Amino acid sequence: MKPATFFIFAFLMAFSSFIGREIGKDEFYKAFSGKSEAEIDKMIARLEQEKSSSLVKAYQGALYMKKSGFVKGAKTKIKMFKKGAGLLEEQIAKKTDNAEYRFLRLAVQENAPKILKYDKDLNTDKRVIIEGYKTLDPDLKNIIKSYAASSEIIKINDLP
Repeated sequence: MKPATFFIFAFLMAFSSFIGREIGKDEFYKAFSGKSEAEIDKMIARLEQEKSSSLVKAYQGALYMKKSGFVKGAKTKIKMFKKGAGLLEEQIAKKTDNAEYRFLRLAVQENAPKILKYDKDLNTDKRVIIEGYKTLDPDLKNIIKSYAASSEIIKINDLP
């Protein structure tokens, strides 16, 4: 291999590792569970740079719903919440047994203002999470277990 070709190849490999780096669950859930609008905005921006996928759309939806709690004005809050709900609900409709998507919705439902009436699927989501828990990756299991420690809906002893 010619030296110039080697350096171009090496540069492209190194550069692509930074561009194509997927967002980890820990990073996403840190922003999702945090109390910082700036952190949520940063994660939304990173997700917009990702290749579109069901998971990316579900994450975006959950973050838009969370962000709605920070924005000013009732109309703006509701519009942003509905945008996020639409994204998340669309992915749940496509993958009805996806325990992570159901967990995202359960967490939003449990913490959303009652006036939004976004709490109709709590029991169904809880059931899907419990049924799918064994198949989840260890990081997500820990995140769900941590959430369950303070949840009114899903408890640690509900998890297998």
